[in-house]
Amino acid sequence: MQSEYVTTPFGRRPITLALVKRQIDTKQIKSGKSADKWKIFRDVSQARELLGLQDRSLAILDALLSFYPENELRQDAQLVVFPSNAQLALRAHGIAGATLRRHLALLVEAGLILRRDSANGKRYARKSKTGEIESAFGFDLSPLLMRAEELVQMAQQVAADRNALRRAKENLTICRRDVRKLITAAIEEGADGDWAKIEALYVDLVRRIPRTPSMSDLDQLLDEITLLQDEILNTLDLQENAKILSTNDAHNERHIQNSHTESISELEPSSRNEQEAKWSPVREMTSERIKTFPLGMVLKACPQIADYAPGGAVANWRDLMSAAIVVRSVLKVSPSAYEDACHVMGRENASVIVACILERAEHINSAGGYLRDLTSKAKRGEFSLGPVLMALLRANGQGGKKAG
Repeated sequence: MQSEYVTTPFGRRPITLALVKRQIDTKQIKSGKSADKWKIFRDVSQARELLGLQDRSLAILDALLSFYPENELRQDAQLVVFPSNAQLALRAHGIAGATLRRHLALLVEAGLILRRDSANGKRYARKSKTGEIESAFGFDLSPLLMRAEELVQMAQQVAADRNALRRAKENLTICRRDVRKLITAAIEEGADGDWAKIEALYVDLVRRIPRTPSMSDLDQLLDEITLLQDEILNTLDLQENAKILSTNDAHNERHIQNSHTESISELEPSSRNEQEAKWSPVREMTSERIKTFPLGMVLKACPQIADYAPGGAVANWRDLMSAAIVVRSVLKVSPSAYEDACHVMGRENASVIVACILERAEHINSAGGYLRDLTSKAKRGEFSLGPVLMALLRANGQGGKKAG
């Protein structure tokens, strides 16, 4: 009969249907079930906000568990502890009586303990002649054993939510930093654009960050500041495209005026004698700066660049140069560094260099610094693109095939 499972509180404390259900449920604990009481306590501590508990509630629960003599809560054991309020207060670090009663009520409401009150409300145990406890009146710890798995899941959910909140805060901080520095760089370097308006939008977003933001607050703010960052990068990319196109037009005019431009095939003489006869170090560097290698050879050496091209494929030099602009932004190469490379080596060769850097990005600490270094070497006639492409071809298993 289920009536033997249900007891009502002593005195004026009322009984609720929820308390009745909990008392019945505790008698349905799986036979032989056991759990470490301190592990359960740690899970309760982790999930205290979900359970509506405070630090003092946990201190009292800790004290209650200390009165249970074993570490394991077992289904077949007597799980009622019966300390007096004075004993509880002492083990709970001298907590006041009124506070003790209030937090005991919170533990009952949270479904972690049950009251097993005697006829006069006193807490005690009745023992047999052999000293075994036959019945006890006090606080029943059975709900902790019954809900052990549920409490583990609640603790894991709290930990996952906390980690997600921390990551969201980190992402927002990084995005704020990036946007702030991009705006500052654009203003200091005189880039075209309504930077006063963009900065006002940024300041407004920062002001809206609460002191203790929720996950939804962070998600919304991160979406907005990411859109602002995209707008800034698009503005800078449009300016870069215009500058590079202008540089390329002037470069093409110089090409047309030079009627003695050498053919691409001269980059690979047919014999060693021809190579020694045709190429001196100075001549090689000068020619390298105004030539481009065959597009097919570049794509074999640098296949990753196609992922950033319009439609995910490079069909011509225009596609390659468009992809290089995107990669330049991804690799955090400044517009000025890329512009210098285009000016020194030509837009086509600069885009090839960016494609090469992309292939070796994991081995390069600063793509922008690396590009500036190559540009400086090209100015001094100390850089040749050919060996770089050949090394990448060999790395990609294309070294044995004829380039072009």
